[in-house]
Amino acid sequence: MRGVTFSPGFEGRARGIQDRLPPGQYPTESFPVLSAGPTPQVATDTWSFTVSDETGRSRSWSWDEMRALPQEEPTVDIHCVTRWSKFDTTWQGVSVDVFLDAFLEDADTAAEFVVAESYDGYTTNLPLEDVTGGKAWLAHTFDGFALSADHGGPARLVIPHLYFWKSAKWVKALRLTLDDEPGFWETAGYHDYGDPWREQRYWSD
Repeated sequence: MRGVTFSPGFEGRARGIQDRLPPGQYPTESFPVLSAGPTPQVATDTWSFTVSDETGRSRSWSWDEMRALPQEEPTVDIHCVTRWSKFDTTWQGVSVDVFLDAFLEDADTAAEFVVAESYDGYTTNLPLEDVTGGKAWLAHTFDGFALSADHGGPARLVIPHLYFWKSAKWVKALRLTLDDEPGFWETAGYHDYGDPWREQRYWSD
C-alpha cells in the first residue's frame, strides 16, 4: 500500500493555512453532506465499476476485483464550491491510472475527455489528463472507515485539485469521450473545469 500526499503548488515545506486555502474559501473540521438528490444505497455485492471508450469497448471490475488492485492512501486537501475547505483528509482506494492502464493495455483511445457516471444518474465531465498522472482515485475508505453512503459510499471519485463536485459520489463508470460533455452541475451553470485556485465556480468565472 502506498501513501500519497497531494497539495496543489506545494513541494518540500510545511505551509500555513492561508497558503493552503484557495481564494474565497474557509477552513472547516466538519465534512458537510451535499448531494444533488436522494442518497442511493448500493450494495457491494452488486456494485461494479466500468471504463468504456468512444468505440463502445468496455471493461468492468466487481467490488472484490477492485479491492484486489493496488491500494493507495492519499492525504489531500479538498475544496467545495460552496466555499468550505477541509485539510488533510485521508482516503484509501485505487488510482484511476490503474483502471485506465488496464483498460488501454490492448488498445489506445483518441479520447481527450471523460464523463463520470454515478448510480443516481449524476454525471460530471473532466479532461482525461485531470484523472491521470496520480491526480485521481476511486476511494472506498475515509479516515480509516468504510465510506458512508452520505459521502458517496461504497465508492466515489476523489479529485482534490478541482472543486469537489467533480469528485462524483456513488460512481459506477468512467466513459472516455472525444468531445467535452458537460454534466449535471455544468449544464446548470457551474464552471466546466472548476479550479478552486482560480475560483472557477460558474460559467462566467
